Amino acid sequence: MFASAEFWIFLCLFAFFGILGYFKVHRTVAASLDKRAADIAAELDEARRLREEAQQLLASYQRKQREAMKEAEDIVAQAKTEAENLAKETRANMEAQVERRTKIAQDKIAQAEAQALADVRSVAADVAIGAAQRVIAEKVDAGKDAKLIEKSIADLAAKLH
Repeated sequence: MFASAEFWIFLCLFAFFGILGYFKVHRTVAASLDKRAADIAAELDEARRLREEAQQLLASYQRKQREAMKEAEDIVAQAKTEAENLAKETRANMEAQVERRTKIAQDKIAQAEAQALADVRSVAADVAIGAAQRVIAEKVDAGKDAKLIEKSIADLAAKLH
């Protein structure tokens, strides 16, 4: 029994475990494994926390992006509205200016027509007076001539004005 190799292997193994138990190696190994498990659990907790923080940050940036896009759309819409209003206002101002200039031109034309008509009347009156003077001078004597001319001039002046 003491001569077999299996006995001596069993005895060495038993002694080895006894020495390990005497020096409390199992506690050191268990403490080391427990510490390693705690470290891994802490790393997992930290990873979860970082993941949640990253998700919150992502959600925050997505919200800010949506807000920025909405604000940009609002700015574009407002700019379009202002541009349309400015175009309408400019168009209205141009139409008013064209109307004013047309009115001024029509007034100038009417004034020129009135002036031309007055000039024609004046020239016609002068010509008529001159012709009447010649006709009367040929047909009437000097005394009647002066009276008739003065009366015609007074009548003509009253009729023209």
